[in-house]
Amino acid sequence: MIQLSLLRQGHELADPSRQVEVLNRADHVAGFAETLAQHQFPILTANKVEILQVNVGKLCNQTCSHCHVDAGPDRHAENMSRETFEDCLAAIANSDIQTVDITGGAPEMNPHFRWFVTEIRKLGRHVIDRCNLTILTVNGYEETAQFLADQKVEVVASLPCYLEENTDAQRGDGVFQKSIAALQKLNSLGYGQPDSELELSLVYNPVGTGLPPDQQSLEDAYREQLRSRFDIEFTRLYTVTNMPISRYLEDLIRQEKFTEYLTKLANAFNPATVEGVMCRNTLSVDYRGNLYDCDFNQMLELPLAEGQPRHIQDFSADLLAGREIVTNRHCFGCTAGAGSSCQGAVA
Repeated sequence: MIQLSLLRQGHELADPSRQVEVLNRADHVAGFAETLAQHQFPILTANKVEILQVNVGKLCNQTCSHCHVDAGPDRHAENMSRETFEDCLAAIANSDIQTVDITGGAPEMNPHFRWFVTEIRKLGRHVIDRCNLTILTVNGYEETAQFLADQKVEVVASLPCYLEENTDAQRGDGVFQKSIAALQKLNSLGYGQPDSELELSLVYNPVGTGLPPDQQSLEDAYREQLRSRFDIEFTRLYTVTNMPISRYLEDLIRQEKFTEYLTKLANAFNPATVEGVMCRNTLSVDYRGNLYDCDFNQMLELPLAEGQPRHIQDFSADLLAGREIVTNRHCFGCTAGAGSSCQGAVA
């Protein structure tokens, strides 16, 4: 198969164009747009931009096997500049965007992170920090949790399992224990506590090639396990499907499981999820200021449709509302089963 041959020839899939080539040639499943048409859906279009998701760079203190960003400790060059942050602030200030969702990498490692959060809060907008938890235990970042609490930032924290062996298998040795310590620190500041305004959401994604289980049932299991074993409280749990792009795509191909996994996603297509996919109310911006329909399209470097503003300096809420969304076969990851988005299950 072309997918495996790319690796056998020594070509890694870090190049987004190679990942798109793999998806385009995966004709063992129908195209995503074709599947929508088969279910009598018109082309997928966006609604009003309610959330600006800002990917501030690919620098991270972890190197996770499922990472769709291909983030890691060596990605210093791919960090958002102060000037691009200012462009993002201008777009936020001059629009009705109420939520700014900051991601990475480990977003806290960008040197302008705290300044950016503070300025957004001055505008009265809600801020989400997508945190890998372990960064809160790293030397030089010990005061980050207190800063987030002071700014009333919602923390969305990755914890792929409540079992140590599963978490460490996906994220690296020792990650689980560091994550538990970080959660306990957040709890001590009020995060996730009953009646607290400090929201702490946990994110589960499958270890392996399965789809997420029922979100509510899994949340109940997480709550019982974390409360009884570690005295940890949290606000809610999101289940997220692993996307067949970037590092996870390469891992699937090396294990010769790409065909099986993409087929599983396509066969689990659920029409009830289409209305709620995140690209309908979210706009993604990369560390260079380029605009995308979602963070996954960003990693594949699939720009907005022709005629749309493609850089944050050209942001126009009116033009971007109602835009046609650019899709490919990776979009089956957001519509399989109960669906998946940055806010968890869709249906």
